[in-house]
Amino acid sequence: MSIQRPLIHPRDEIMQTMSRIYGYRMTTTSGGNLSIREENGDIWISPARVDKGNLTRNDIVCVKADGSTEGLHPPSSEFPFHKAIYAARPDIRAIVHAHPVALVAFSICHAAPNTRLFHQTHSISGNVGFAPYACPGSEELGQSIAATFAQGCDSVILENHGVVVGSDSLASAFERFEAFEFAGKTSIKANQLGTVRYLDDAQLKQAANRSVKLPTFEPGIATEQERELRLKLCQFLKRGCRQRLLISTEGSFSARLGDDSYLITPTQKDRESLSIDDLVLVKDGHSETGKKPSRAALAHQAIYAKHPDVQAIVFAHPVNGTAFSVTDVKFDTRTIPESYVFLLDVAHVPYGVQYQNDGSIADHVSPKGPAAILENDGVLVTGSSILDAFDRLEVLESTAEAVINAKAIGDVSAMSQSVIDELRSAFNLG
Repeated sequence: MSIQRPLIHPRDEIMQTMSRIYGYRMTTTSGGNLSIREENGDIWISPARVDKGNLTRNDIVCVKADGSTEGLHPPSSEFPFHKAIYAARPDIRAIVHAHPVALVAFSICHAAPNTRLFHQTHSISGNVGFAPYACPGSEELGQSIAATFAQGCDSVILENHGVVVGSDSLASAFERFEAFEFAGKTSIKANQLGTVRYLDDAQLKQAANRSVKLPTFEPGIATEQERELRLKLCQFLKRGCRQRLLISTEGSFSARLGDDSYLITPTQKDRESLSIDDLVLVKDGHSETGKKPSRAALAHQAIYAKHPDVQAIVFAHPVNGTAFSVTDVKFDTRTIPESYVFLLDVAHVPYGVQYQNDGSIADHVSPKGPAAILENDGVLVTGSSILDAFDRLEVLESTAEAVINAKAIGDVSAMSQSVIDELRSAFNLG
């Protein structure tokens, strides 16, 4: 087996990852730092006192194994704890430290989020730890954090400070950071709704063991329709990630090509960075050679087979919609006209239905209910086009957020049945 060689320069990888973290509003202009440790002991790290929203590749600093530095700026003031973590955990090759609001909230409550909200946050976040406070930039802070990592922790809340995660590459460290932050945000939102439900070992195992292995085929020349759908899917995937409707490690989006074929996202690839070539064509139950379709491929296939009008499907994990999925609180669309007209009645799907290969997930969506809340696994949305499915996903998340926010103000007042009847008549909803 050949060893994969990293081809992107550490300067560029740190710059691009920090740009993404800042763009997601997961850190501030002055907060946070990233590093990569190379085989020879050199550590590349973001600089001290440079705008995180405007880093260039030349701003990144290299701290040599002998302690000397190369770069236009001094290294981050937090370099001591990066160095201490690398010394304590030789398996760690990259570190992300930032101050995302949700995890800062946990840090000032001296707590850490329970990642068993859904399977991906639990598996990607790894072992969770908590490091006692010490002054930022001090050797004492480095010792505190390194000691927590030395215990086998991968995602560590820093008391009254923020969060640090480590992994074997910066790409996987970012995914870990994002999943951990997602768990924190979802937990906070869900606690505003009601009692939060967590997954047990058997449920986590059920999700982890699901797989799909389709026979393969060699596709012919792509049609104009296929090329157009590939482009649109990639555009909306990027938009969904940047709007935090999708997360990089989980979720699937597909578009129907014909009665027996569809395009779908691949498994185990960053959703935001997908290209048109990464998308997988599935035809007659066969997957195009050399690619692995999403593990949800059979669920998409079952929905297309049962519902001829469905042209696009998305399984996603927007924070507020997922907050409903981890509680028993009913998701009610009868809040404003747009919510009801776009979503109608949203079903609540018991845990694990979407993992079964019996097609039963298709029974939980219909023209009268194009979207569903998946217990401890986000949401499912269907549409008459990629745009329609994405629009409904946006409306569902906006509705969920509005309801959660409304609970801080007073009692949520749903529209009356007479208003619903008027909407059904005005918009020909049947």
